[in-house]
Amino acid sequence: MLVRLVAGCVMVIGLLDTGLYLTQCLAPKHPMPVKILPIVLNSIPVIIGVAILIEAKAIANWISDKLDE
Repeated sequence: MLVRLVAGCVMVIGLLDTGLYLTQCLAPKHPMPVKILPIVLNSIPVIIGVAILIEAKAIANWISDKLDE
């Protein structure tokens, strides 16, 4: 359950970073050109979060085994 919470938090951080960047670029007072590289870099935590969420059970078992040793 904790692994899923961490994955969700990592995904939220990535979505917030991307959303804040897009909001800053599309602000009506000071518009900036939208660049692809910052969007891709800000989206990396979303991809990592999805990967952790997919492998949550395996990661939880691995952590449990490490703590048992």
